[in-house]
Amino acid sequence: MSLPGSSKKTVLASAGSTLESTLSRAWLRRGLLARALWPLSRLFGGLLALRRALYRCGWLVSVRLPVPIIIVGNVFVGGTGKTPLVIWLVDALRRGGRVPGVISRGYGASGGSAEMPRLVLPDATPQQVGDEPLLIVRRAQCPVMVGRDRVAAAQALLAAHPELDCIVSDDGLQHYRLARDVEIVLFDGRGAGNGWLLPAGPLREPAARRRDFTVVNLVQGAAVPVGMPADAYRMDLAGAVALRLCDPAQQLPLHELNALPGKIVAAAGIGNPARFFATLRQAGLAFEELPLPDHYDFAVNPFDDIAADIILMTEKDAVKCALVTELKDDPRLWVVPVTARLDGALAQRILEKCRGHSTA
Repeated sequence: MSLPGSSKKTVLASAGSTLESTLSRAWLRRGLLARALWPLSRLFGGLLALRRALYRCGWLVSVRLPVPIIIVGNVFVGGTGKTPLVIWLVDALRRGGRVPGVISRGYGASGGSAEMPRLVLPDATPQQVGDEPLLIVRRAQCPVMVGRDRVAAAQALLAAHPELDCIVSDDGLQHYRLARDVEIVLFDGRGAGNGWLLPAGPLREPAARRRDFTVVNLVQGAAVPVGMPADAYRMDLAGAVALRLCDPAQQLPLHELNALPGKIVAAAGIGNPARFFATLRQAGLAFEELPLPDHYDFAVNPFDDIAADIILMTEKDAVKCALVTELKDDPRLWVVPVTARLDGALAQRILEKCRGHSTA
């Protein structure tokens, strides 16, 4: 059940989300709006093909770095769960004997992304480096560099940390100027939507584009969407506890929250809020939903008019709420950390490709 009330209306209106939600619905089927936009998607596809051809023939040049580059990206516009996958991958590489670092655009930083390469420190703010890079550096505890130019960011990261022997790029699948050794394309339960390119569909590139590995982020037990390759790896996000934002030492198992008196609301400012809500339901929770725009900055408090005793949120939202005075001390706010779970065979295959420096 979605949460009604003036708070939700304020958030959605301020984000100008009407067009976005209309397109999101249209992108899941080949209805009238999608068909009307189809000629533009053909033009977009032609431009994509031309750009890739220019790189293949050498008119545009990719820069190869001295360490393996692993791209974690998506062709479906918006969020599919890349950040938890990046954190999982850093840990898997480290357990495999590698010394990984991460580069990211720094989306959400002032100006939309970090213009110049900037090393992410644990005490940085989301306004400086973006919410996802900050979450990665805190959870993965590895060097992270943000910058709009992925090549410059990777070079700066290696200069600052010469001990690194591989780099994971959080997104950047379409940043062809950065040569890559491994490409991982991530989907979620929406699959490829209606299968069409922007703006008639949700795809930045054809769903069948070449890559090394496909990962599908699904709620445990959900069926793999139609159209996914047979060798796709399943991923699910597991959350076991909730931590109080104002005092993280206070922790409760998720399954015990239903036994507490009062109403529970779940809020999510991620690309696909329904995925977070599904994870909570998988843990047996009953709650009302408050979907927020992706990378919501909490300049307007969305919880002002909400009569709730417990408000659950994602880690990505929590790194921003922790810096807002009226939110960081709100005893109703609880954070639900999630961890990606995947087949360990994927990590082994990625390590093998890094050793062989094979390209996608």
